[in-house]
Order: sequence, then structure tokens, then C-alpha cells
Amino acid sequence: MPQSGFIRLGVNIDHVATLRNARGGTHPDPVEAAKVAIAAGADGITAHLREDRRHITDADMERLAVLCEDENIPLNMELAATDEMVSVAMRLKPHAACIVPERREERTTEGGLDVAGQHNRLVPIIAQLADAGCCVSLFIEANPHQIEAAASTRANVVEFHTGAYAHALDDGDQTKADAILEQLREGGRLAHAAGLEVHYGHGLTFDNVAPIARINEAKELNIGHFIIGEAVFLGLQPAIERMATLIRDARAS
Repeated sequence: MPQSGFIRLGVNIDHVATLRNARGGTHPDPVEAAKVAIAAGADGITAHLREDRRHITDADMERLAVLCEDENIPLNMELAATDEMVSVAMRLKPHAACIVPERREERTTEGGLDVAGQHNRLVPIIAQLADAGCCVSLFIEANPHQIEAAASTRANVVEFHTGAYAHALDDGDQTKADAILEQLREGGRLAHAAGLEVHYGHGLTFDNVAPIARINEAKELNIGHFIIGEAVFLGLQPAIERMATLIRDARAS
């Protein structure tokens, strides 16, 4: 039976900036990548302004905010729950602000935000962003305790971390992947029932995206690293178009 509703593809352009920063200078330009993504049919642009500015910079975010406003396409700013990052978001007022856990020593985001454990600290930050007009998203594990905590804030969205699912498949452990997939499905049901919009992201590829896209409650998938990597072989626009086709075909199947 076809799954219900349209599903959006948000394209994360962080790692275009990673490549640029490896040599310094201005090329390749992540804002130009965002333009290509929009032309290829992306439904939104995602960028993570990290505290150490390892890829996206403040100037990139400013230019992305202008581009997305001009193109009337959502900008999803990923940020840590710090005064500095919240201040940037308050100034730029992106369509969405996705609060993620962040550790300087990690290569990439390694897990979900502990909303339950940090509830009292997060609630005023979420309120501040919501009052500024941002759609606030929390990047969490598909854990009932975390979903319940997220629902008790003013967050509009939860984005479930799909990294463990992707890693299990990479390791050839289909049984583990199937168990995690069921947790992601159940998380979607619980979050939707709690009034939260449901997104998924991290580690998604051409090969593993279809089961996630088929989750009935999923409204958006955010994908970056794999798309940017495949662009080396296919070109950025064809890589995005292929991912979008796989997602929408899975949704219709």
C-alpha cells in the first residue's frame, strides 16, 4: 500500500565547505552548492554552524539565509544549544533551527540530543528560538523517554538519528538493522501521536534510504555527506535528483 503524504528532501551542504576548508580559499562554494541543490529539486537546505567552524562559517550562513529567502526555500540551521549559536540563529532567523548535540572531538554528530537529561536547560532556548519565529527541531534517538521529553517543550519537530541503522547495514548485520528500523518506525508513531512532526537523517544512502522513506509518519529526510560524496562521481545535481527519485518511489510503493 502506498505511504501517505509527500516527503521532503533537505540537502545538507556542510561538506562542500569541508572540501573548501581543506585547502583554504573560496572554492568550492557551499552557497553555489545550495543553488545547484535548489535547481535539482531539493525541498530545503541544511547547514550546521559548528562552534569550531570546521566547515560552514558565519559568512556562509549569512549568504545562505539571503539565498533561501530569495528562492523562498526553507533554511534549516543545525546548531548546538549554546548562547553563541542561539545568538546567530536569532540574528539570521532561519526557517528552522535544529538543536543537535555537539562535541569538538567528534568527526560528525554521533548520536541524539539528551532532551530528557538537559530539559531545564533546553526549554528556555527552545522558547527563545520559537518566539523568534523559527520552527524548532530536536535531533534525538527514537527513544520513548526522549520523545516524551521533546513533546513537553515548544519544539515543533523531532529528527530521528538514523546513524545506527546505517552503520548496522554497513557492517552486514541485517538483524540489528531490522531491529533499529522498527525502533525508528515506532518512534515515528509515538512522536506523531504526541503532536510532533517527524524527520529522519544521518548516514542515509541510495542503498538504505527506501525503508526510512516508507515510514508513514516521515515528513522530511535530511541527507548531506553521502550526496556530496556521490557528486564526485555523478555530479551534484544528478546525485540529488537520484536521491529524490529513490525517496519518492519508495514512498509510492
